[in-house]
Amino acid sequence: MRLRALVALVIVLTITPVAPALAEEQPGGQTGQTAQTTQATGSQTPPTDAPEPAQPDPAASPAPKLEVGLDADEDGARVIVEVTAPAQAAPVAGEAQALPGADVVLQPEDTSFIVVQGTGDSLAELAKDPRVVSIRRDRTYFPTSLASGLRLIGADRAHAEGADGRGRTIAVIDTGIDRDHPALGGKVVREFCFSATDNGAKSLCPNGQETDDSDDSADARTAACLEGSTNLCEHGTHVAGIAHAVAPGADIVAFQVFSRLDDCPGGGSCLTAYESSLLLALDRVAELKDTVPGLVSVNLSLGGGLYDGNCDGEPEVQAMKERIDTLRAKGVVTVAAAGNEGGPGAGAPGCLSGAVTVGATDDADRVADWSNHGPVLDLFAPGVDVDSSVPDGGTEIYSGTSMSTPHVTGALAVLAQKAAETAPDSAATAPDTLVGRLTAAGRPIVYDGVTTPRLDLYGALTGAAPSPPVTQSPDPDPDESTPEDPGDDSPDEDPAPTPSPEPGSLAPPPGPTQAPAPIPLPTVTVTVTVTASPTPAATAPAASAAVCTRGKSKKTLSAARWAVEVGRGKGTLTDATLKCYLGMTSKASRVFSELTGVSTLAAAQRVLKPAKKTKRAKFESELLAAWLNWAHGGVNFTARVTGTSTVKNTLTTAEDRRLRGAFPSGSVSLLRKHINARRTA
Repeated sequence: MRLRALVALVIVLTITPVAPALAEEQPGGQTGQTAQTTQATGSQTPPTDAPEPAQPDPAASPAPKLEVGLDADEDGARVIVEVTAPAQAAPVAGEAQALPGADVVLQPEDTSFIVVQGTGDSLAELAKDPRVVSIRRDRTYFPTSLASGLRLIGADRAHAEGADGRGRTIAVIDTGIDRDHPALGGKVVREFCFSATDNGAKSLCPNGQETDDSDDSADARTAACLEGSTNLCEHGTHVAGIAHAVAPGADIVAFQVFSRLDDCPGGGSCLTAYESSLLLALDRVAELKDTVPGLVSVNLSLGGGLYDGNCDGEPEVQAMKERIDTLRAKGVVTVAAAGNEGGPGAGAPGCLSGAVTVGATDDADRVADWSNHGPVLDLFAPGVDVDSSVPDGGTEIYSGTSMSTPHVTGALAVLAQKAAETAPDSAATAPDTLVGRLTAAGRPIVYDGVTTPRLDLYGALTGAAPSPPVTQSPDPDPDESTPEDPGDDSPDEDPAPTPSPEPGSLAPPPGPTQAPAPIPLPTVTVTVTVTASPTPAATAPAASAAVCTRGKSKKTLSAARWAVEVGRGKGTLTDATLKCYLGMTSKASRVFSELTGVSTLAAAQRVLKPAKKTKRAKFESELLAAWLNWAHGGVNFTARVTGTSTVKNTLTTAEDRRLRGAFPSGSVSLLRKHINARRTA
């Protein structure tokens, strides 16, 4: 089930943390992937207290080709227009260009989509063309010790026996690469760049254009990648270095799919990647497979949104699903990071069943407190304090599911090499076979009624029995006391700026109590500084960079109280904490990223305390307060609102109605009384 639509898919390089899950947040859906749950979920019955249904009202649905809310967007939106066939792209582009309020901003060759910037009226008119299959927002995604990790998964023993991925090729779709880095061993054989330019976004392709397939087209050392002494594009080189360490014999094809923004919320520069750029990269990987038969895996250490289970049925990810399924049918496994929100579920594309979704554990097989988890995951892999390459010959220690993912990408190359040598028939190297061997050999990590295997490459190569399971017990249920008087709206103390000691809803075994925070990397939603995790030293370690996490409040605040909090110097929460909460809201909500911006405290205050009490103003005020209460920890998605309806159901329904331009008073009342006036999560 979708927790939010992928916004404008601001590709989160999945190294950016958000929220540790609380104890009652259990996985909301099953998937067909490898991870298993041992607890059956009962069917839900309709709510008894007349909550609004989570399903949209068919009578209120817009034209089926248009994504919800686009026809009401007067300001215009960047959209992907899917057509029936590549031959129809040019004539449809011509029609779109002729429409008032529409402009064709991207028309790739030999593809079945174009990208258009258009108003609601122009897009509604374009949707009437029978050659148009769908029109949806061109969303953006956020950008998400190696030696000990290699030993943990048995890569060192595999290398000693000649299993190093030779003859295989892996693709890394990310922020480009430093192909001359000594740690990559000269294994970068091809580079491509798809970097959109629109709405202030600047190309990161060396030629300054939106596409580049020259020899150094994914170079991460260009001037456009630099912000002072900081390289905004180092993520891709770090990820590629990990994959190469696992499979040093494999060739690497590197992609740059990000663009640069210099007016990010909060100031400064950051990176964003449009879905259209990612789709073009996946198409190119599929083309490469025809001439590079050894291409076995593609790494996506990035993601957008947060889904609590399989998202195959969500309309906004269908184009990505089709491409990932196509790659798998051609023999290429897509490996995706689960994300660093610390909750059950995964971002896209990790929520798709065709992808192999990877979460993070440390060297003691503890689930990192910031790692997403649950039945949607296929594997865990080392992702805490991973030392790998960065541009200009350096190394950095980073943590995140971004670091876990390339362990699996490289492992697939190693496994494919040995499978082809011992059993040359195609079935031995088929994606399902390779993935099945990895998941069957992994060490079981048991938590919250779910079992997810931790990658064991050597075990998969040898067919050895998995290591004994590691069990992590859920936290005790939180206090379920009666909600307090709504008049007591004083907020709790500020949340700590680093993840909680326990891994989300998981209580770790004795030992280190907190995983190092995954480093913040540039996103389009929240501007953060690229910093390395602190390196252990004999002297007192330097303070870690502040990390944006959910709060731990047991109380919720009214919209009026939140308006006081976001007022300069008037509340008890710090500006940094409030900006963190607004960033999480912009990521999780469709309304407050696609329709109403709340990237600054002043903008949020205008929503929470509107000058005119219109129906829209009242609706958005209560909706924003509800999201802020979630970010503050005062309410969880799985908390009951009325009957069997949950907070997640209520927010989803309210957002659907707002996207359609409706502001029903029933939603306002439900949000105010049953979410913003409750006192326990």
